[in-house]
Amino acid sequence: MGIVTRGFGGRRPDPGRPLPPGQFLTQDFPVLSAGPTPDVEVDRWELVVTTEHGHVRRWSWGELMATPAEDVVTDIHCVTRWSKHDTRWRGVSVDVLLGDVETTGEFVLVHSYGGYTTNLPLADLLDGQAWIAFEYEGEPLEPVHGGPARLLVPHLYFWKSAKWVRGFEIHDVDEPGFWETYGYHGYGDPWLEQRYA
Repeated sequence: MGIVTRGFGGRRPDPGRPLPPGQFLTQDFPVLSAGPTPDVEVDRWELVVTTEHGHVRRWSWGELMATPAEDVVTDIHCVTRWSKHDTRWRGVSVDVLLGDVETTGEFVLVHSYGGYTTNLPLADLLDGQAWIAFEYEGEPLEPVHGGPARLLVPHLYFWKSAKWVRGFEIHDVDEPGFWETYGYHGYGDPWLEQRYA
């Protein structure tokens, strides 16, 4: 007799709406983390962007909440093979946050409360592709899902959407993050099934 774990029961995808290769559709929102859930209070939360020249820009929680936000409806895809259609988020576009940050760097190392890191090309955070999300399905983002705020980069596998986001380091060269140092792919395109290096 097999073991069934909540959140990993797949169903057949709609043939008119294909999934990335190797994925199954779920209605749940499985919780997967590299470590314990950090306790991040909004009164001490901040997002810090550091450029390759050492210039720093900071946002407090209040400043993030005062920044124009967007509603985002998108599919998400986890490297552990589940996908979820039409997830609803609210957050601030990274385009807005980086709008006055001067940089010629091409890569970002994302830092999270709790020590997690992941790397992305800067281009994948811009042009309406990424947000600092603080609501999910109309409610404040739960800590187990990255609350109070997480990075949302839905066109890449979900490990790139770092939970409990606290900062971006912009670099001239690509520097691997946590899972990337353990053999995960440096980019993580689900449609190309870039799971591992």
